[in-house]
Amino acid sequence: MFHGAIPALVTPFRNDGSLSEKKVRELVQFHLRKGTPAVVPAGTTGESPNLGDKEKQILFETVVNEANGRLKVIAGTGGNSTQHSVELSKVARKIGADAVLVVAPYYNKPTQEGLYRHYMKIADEGGLPVVIYNVPGRTGVNILPETVERLSGHERIVAIKEASGSLGQISEIHRRCGDRLAILSGDDNLTLPILAVGGKGTISVTANIVPDKISEMIEAFLGGDQERALLLHHKLEPLHEAMFLETNPIPVKTAMNLMGMEVGGFRLPLCEMSESNQKKLETVLRRYELIV
Repeated sequence: MFHGAIPALVTPFRNDGSLSEKKVRELVQFHLRKGTPAVVPAGTTGESPNLGDKEKQILFETVVNEANGRLKVIAGTGGNSTQHSVELSKVARKIGADAVLVVAPYYNKPTQEGLYRHYMKIADEGGLPVVIYNVPGRTGVNILPETVERLSGHERIVAIKEASGSLGQISEIHRRCGDRLAILSGDDNLTLPILAVGGKGTISVTANIVPDKISEMIEAFLGGDQERALLLHHKLEPLHEAMFLETNPIPVKTAMNLMGMEVGGFRLPLCEMSESNQKKLETVLRRYELIV
């Protein structure tokens, strides 16, 4: 159902810190021009912990309406309350989203059985296809391959965004689940290795600025041109690294502002990039001719 370079959209703010629907629409248009297959509003890159439910609803509505069926919309509805995720997923379904991205519950550190029940309830009651999001570095819990295998039997659990950083684990997921579950990279610098062990694409930070370049790499690999895919991977590596000079989404929003995309600032506890790291970022962006 999902493949290719899928950006985890940043959330643009006005100068007063409020959500800018105008800029959201502009971002969707940018990705339509670039041929992006799907977008994820209100993911971690979209500062989801700092968005209220009403803001998420407006964000989903704006993206769905602007996309108008021309690309898929995967709404970020995850959290550490199962019932809250269910209710937000129902909202996304009513608005017209195509699927939901559900991050593993953070802070409360459920067991594997708790994780299984969490995702099953959202799949049963939320009404939309579910993309599991495993990111232990942020959540404090790792969704193990055997749990993913159990979940893959549900008709609405269609994909996993894997950001464990373990190629062994990701390979085991593919061995256990095969093509019942689309594996999407959650680490930009590991997208190519993940494709090599059965991945179908990426939900990406860097795709906010160069979705076409990442798509080109993925298409080259899946089309059998591994040599070209490796070359493109190496070309993208410094840009991926720059996107994580500081906590995501600080570098990518800073890059987009430098590029003239005007996505605004951050909500505390996130804050502007340090001067030294911004200089490093600017050097990389110039190398890629993304800024003058």
